[in-house]
Amino acid sequence: MISPLFLLLPDAEILGVLTEHHFDLSTPIAISLGAIPGALSRYYLTIWLARWLGTGFPFGTLMINVSGALLMGFFATLAMNQMIASAVIQSLVLTGFLGSYTTFSTYALDTSILLQSGSQAKALIYWIGSIVTGGISLELGIVLARAIG
Repeated sequence: MISPLFLLLPDAEILGVLTEHHFDLSTPIAISLGAIPGALSRYYLTIWLARWLGTGFPFGTLMINVSGALLMGFFATLAMNQMIASAVIQSLVLTGFLGSYTTFSTYALDTSILLQSGSQAKALIYWIGSIVTGGISLELGIVLARAIG
């Protein structure tokens, strides 16, 4: 997953950053190191909330999506304001930890970036399109799995 912060860069800079990271292993290692605690945090928080609040409602997923969006907004803003200057640390936290903790946080950030850039129509298409196509794709996956199973 490429950081949504690339939306803020001119096209030439994106190509330069992608080429630079192609040969630099520190970023993929940082992403991997962030992904492990992100995935484990998601797993254990979901179990804990299911035991505490029950399984009749997906409280774990709701809490993860809300807290992930809050953390993404917080850390992405720090990164954009150069308060977290290291690209490796940004990759560890934003792409690694939060990317494995919840992709909803990236979805929320992408939507916000589109809105802040003045692209309200694109933001609306992305926001609704992700929900609709995601739901349709999930159902299609179920149908396909049942067809072969």
